[in-house]
Amino acid sequence: MKKKLVIAVTGASGAIYAKQLLEKLNTLSSQWDECAVVFSANARDIWNFELDNAPMPQIPHTEYKPKDFYAPFASGSSDFSSLIICPCSMGTLGRIASGVSNDLITRAADVMLKERRQLILVTRETPLSLIHLQNMKLLTEAGAIICPASPSFYQKPSCIEDLVDTVIDRVLSLIGFEVDMYRWDGKK
Repeated sequence: MKKKLVIAVTGASGAIYAKQLLEKLNTLSSQWDECAVVFSANARDIWNFELDNAPMPQIPHTEYKPKDFYAPFASGSSDFSSLIICPCSMGTLGRIASGVSNDLITRAADVMLKERRQLILVTRETPLSLIHLQNMKLLTEAGAIICPASPSFYQKPSCIEDLVDTVIDRVLSLIGFEVDMYRWDGKK
């Protein structure tokens, strides 16, 4: 069964992670039925600043406004199976951990948790405070997956996009997509 997924982009630094995720989803379109996208209030500004106004990759999706509580995935009765928040700001993570559903992203996360569906938070912050760590612990215990935007170097990346793709491939693998990615085999 193909997936219906939501991609949420917050105003955390790391817009390149969202860009690469959306581009990768283009190549995996045979593995999903529907892809919804929502940008937080600050996400577009950060995208434009960090990516020099790069256009959003063209994928067949529906984009929802951050205050659109009529979006289908704002309700547990919808059949969206996964939400990836990439990048995920610590403010968004904290609101989700506290049960605050003040925008579409936090409401969708609340729905994923209560319905026991996949919620992946691609955090992009360093260093972490005790509050951040406690919120991550709470969300992990509630069923979320915290997947820090920490690239791997096994495949000897040659550019920033290669590094970013190590994180994005891992995220997509976590939600069940078949992704052509480097896998450690323990051999030199």
